[in-house]
Amino acid sequence: MRADPSILHVDLDAFFAAVEQRDKPSLRGKPVVVGGIGLRGVVSTASYEARKYGVRSAMSTAEARSRCPHAAYLGTRFEVYRETSQAVMAQMRALSPLVEPLSLDEAFVDLAASGLRDLTVEDVEAIAADLKAAIRSATGGLTASVGAGTSKLIAKIASDLDKPDGVVVVPPGTEAEFLAPMQVTVIPGVGPATAQRLSMAGVRTVADLQQLAEDELIRQVGSAHGTSLHRLAVAADDRPVVSDRETKSVSVEDTFETDLIDRSLLSAIGDRMAHRVAERLQKAQLSGRTVTVKTRMHDFTTHTRSFTLAGPTDDPRVIARVARRLLDDSDISGGIRLLGVGVSSLADWIQDDLFTESEADEAALELVDLPERPRERQTGYYPGQDVVHSTHGQGWVWGTGRGLVTVRFETAETPAGPVRTFGVDDPELTRLQRVDPDEAPDASEEAADAPASSAADAPASSAADAPASSAGDAPASSVAEGH
Repeated sequence: MRADPSILHVDLDAFFAAVEQRDKPSLRGKPVVVGGIGLRGVVSTASYEARKYGVRSAMSTAEARSRCPHAAYLGTRFEVYRETSQAVMAQMRALSPLVEPLSLDEAFVDLAASGLRDLTVEDVEAIAADLKAAIRSATGGLTASVGAGTSKLIAKIASDLDKPDGVVVVPPGTEAEFLAPMQVTVIPGVGPATAQRLSMAGVRTVADLQQLAEDELIRQVGSAHGTSLHRLAVAADDRPVVSDRETKSVSVEDTFETDLIDRSLLSAIGDRMAHRVAERLQKAQLSGRTVTVKTRMHDFTTHTRSFTLAGPTDDPRVIARVARRLLDDSDISGGIRLLGVGVSSLADWIQDDLFTESEADEAALELVDLPERPRERQTGYYPGQDVVHSTHGQGWVWGTGRGLVTVRFETAETPAGPVRTFGVDDPELTRLQRVDPDEAPDASEEAADAPASSAADAPASSAADAPASSAGDAPASSVAEGH
């Protein structure tokens, strides 16, 4: 490990929801939930106001609505998130040439790469405060939480301890003491199954894990896993910050001699592929957030379906379950000549405790064909989407249904605006066309939480001028379902 706390982990607070609140003044200070907005949707991000009601990432949208019916439920706008993310990454790269993005909303920063040496805790706290201020300025008010330490492990754990908008710097030499009182699941790779095995051995906290002999730990969880956990428990983590990963994805695919139409056989083959992918991830000490299933049909057309988890995993059970759901929702009637399973959005940390068994199955329900969004095929609009009217200007979709679309006319630079309702075929109302900052956008991210079979058939507001006071007054089919 290093002699000074020169590794930062920067994590934007409730990123997707914060961007929506920034761009939609009427939602500021109110519960906002971003993700799949239909009955089979999955929450991608919940604002801190929504989290007070128990809403969290990877929860089904149905459960989120039951816990917080007055929240604004919005589809995703990845082109806006990417643009904002690039502004944040630019601020990090202005601080250090060595930045390792983990996702759109978090990254490691290596201060040593910028020539800074012998940094004290106070030095790093001041640097983190300056970086947070730069991010706030560059993004129009978004906040970030920063953790710092002598290793990536310590920095990442520290960034979670004072959310939102906090800074935690762990002094060198105190890492093992810092970890000791925490639950053992804070260690990367300790998911529910491993935690249960450790609990049977009397290990519930990191302090318990630190007291366990390495050979006993190996007996409990296996050789490779046991050795790794033994090192991480005492914060022995020497992984470098890497700006660019050579490995973008890990995948396995096979072409069959004859076209396969037996769904049970294809599921079994997919399960084996998922386990092979997981083995490769584990061997490379990588994990990934996006599971993709690729099928080539009898007529040589190729289809790709993806689902993005809220955190990375290398668990073959999670990968297999998601892949199975993706395959189950595919049309194989004409026969499949090629099948592939892959994992991308890679990281060198694991969040296996992201899902319980039932939650992983539930999460895999929000599946969307690429590149089209079924919600847009139905009406052309979904809650949260940017639109522009030739008379009223720019706004966002507040609700839709029964051939109507309700729009709140406001932007990040305006006060909370009025709400008006139009026919979905109104020629004066169009979707706002944005240029995606990525020339080759990650379609798997687009598929992860795109609004699928949402509440399109529920009634929209019939008032041409609804009150503009709050999202809590939205129509049942719109951002605040349940009134």
